[in-house]
Amino acid sequence: MKKFRFKLEKYLEVTRRKKDEAERQFAEASRLLEESKVQLQVLMQEMQKGKQDYDELVSAGKRTTVGKLMTFNSFFAWKRNQIARQQQVIVECQADKKIKLNALLKLMSKLKSIEQLKEKRLQEYKDAILFEESKQLDEIGIQLHMRRMREERKA
Repeated sequence: MKKFRFKLEKYLEVTRRKKDEAERQFAEASRLLEESKVQLQVLMQEMQKGKQDYDELVSAGKRTTVGKLMTFNSFFAWKRNQIARQQQVIVECQADKKIKLNALLKLMSKLKSIEQLKEKRLQEYKDAILFEESKQLDEIGIQLHMRRMREERKA
């Protein structure tokens, strides 16, 4: 009998490559999300530091100028804007990560189905080989039995 050959082997390989690429894209999306969260923490710390500086200035009892107050006001508005933008980036990164995860899960499911089909076909091939060998052994056994019967008749 000829060697086992899975007709969808190329398709299986292409699907494996697509799954590997989807894994890479998911990892990249996860990395970007984590970096975005770290950047948000940095911005929040900068805002907190600015508030501490402002509180120290106010609690020191010194007279503050309108210019300093305006500077702090501008700084806080700028930081709030940066924080809001960074939060939007995080939301977008989370959505992208979810999309990449769904794509990866679909490809993993597809790959699993193809691999199960390959295993099924391989088992069918092995069963067919076993059946053929059994048939041949039965044929040899019948021929040996027939020879013995003929020899016994002649004797």
